[in-house]
Amino acid sequence: MSKIRPVSDLRNYNDVLNACKEGSPVYLTKKGRGKYVLMDIEDYEKMKATLKLVAHIEEGEKSAREEGWISMDAIESALGL
Repeated sequence: MSKIRPVSDLRNYNDVLNACKEGSPVYLTKKGRGKYVLMDIEDYEKMKATLKLVAHIEEGEKSAREEGWISMDAIESALGL
């Protein structure tokens, strides 16, 4: 479950950092609106890897739309199956 705290809570940053656990980011607000997110480094690395994977998938789909899809027979032939 995520936690929402005002940015002024950073005065007691240890409390804020302790609230930040894997799978549970801390959202910091400024003047009542969301402004920052603190997250566990493991979650951050997973998010970066996911975004990179999605970008590669989108690149492949774009290539397939522009250049055409490869048939299953062509794939099996290329793999020597």
